[in-house]
Amino acid sequence: MAVLDDKVAIVTGSARGIGRATAELLSEHGAKVLVNDLDGDVAEQAAAEIAGETVVYGGDLTAPGACDELVQTAIDAWGKIDIIVNNAGYTIDGAVHKMTDDAFQRMLDIHTVVPFRVLRAAAPHLREPAKKEREEGVEVFRKIVNVSSISGTMGNAGQANYAAGKAAVVGLTKTLAKEWGQFKINVNAVAFGFIETRLTAAKVEDNTMQIGGETVQLGIPEQMRGVASYVIPLGRPGTPQEAAGGVFFLCSPWSNYVHGQTLNVTGGQFTGMTT
Repeated sequence: MAVLDDKVAIVTGSARGIGRATAELLSEHGAKVLVNDLDGDVAEQAAAEIAGETVVYGGDLTAPGACDELVQTAIDAWGKIDIIVNNAGYTIDGAVHKMTDDAFQRMLDIHTVVPFRVLRAAAPHLREPAKKEREEGVEVFRKIVNVSSISGTMGNAGQANYAAGKAAVVGLTKTLAKEWGQFKINVNAVAFGFIETRLTAAKVEDNTMQIGGETVQLGIPEQMRGVASYVIPLGRPGTPQEAAGGVFFLCSPWSNYVHGQTLNVTGGQFTGMTT
């Protein structure tokens, strides 16, 4: 019997990168997984390649009603929710004095407002079963993992918008931990350091994504990538699979008494060792 047998997980932004690795790991250990991506076709392809039972919700989670539809897709498929990983996100980098209102607001929308809306939509499906279990004297733990970043916990030049959104994730996590602990819903966050994804790949012409018909440049300057071995004691960036390991721990029974915490997954990166 696998450790997550019969568990239902929603993982946002799970067709690529850390989200994909997380969905694969949860599925490998028995969970049924809702796969989500901005691009529905990519989400469908990822779901087909993941071993185990999956369902897909494709679309922009910042759109009105999308987070409610996401949650309802999981309920329609499996009738319950046990795990939520709020992972979807991207970056629009720039110095504060040059940043537009739109670039700032979009980072808040995807990194803070979307997780809030997902959790609000899921609340009845998490809290109501827990109330019945509490009356019966039974403890059943459910899991929420919100993805933050050491840009949010420590700040990062050129990412005021992203850092603000990721810092807000920590506040949301700690508040919800206080509200929902009574229902045995573990609410935690992970703060990633330098993980090899398209967000941290070289900032080159073809490293882009399309959002609402607009091309968004991804990646970081090559000279910043080059300092990884100097600021990360383990000497290299992490892989999506290594990042997913931290998320998996917080989704597993081994984290039942871990609550309201932010787990740094950084390889010891200097800016992530003091939080």
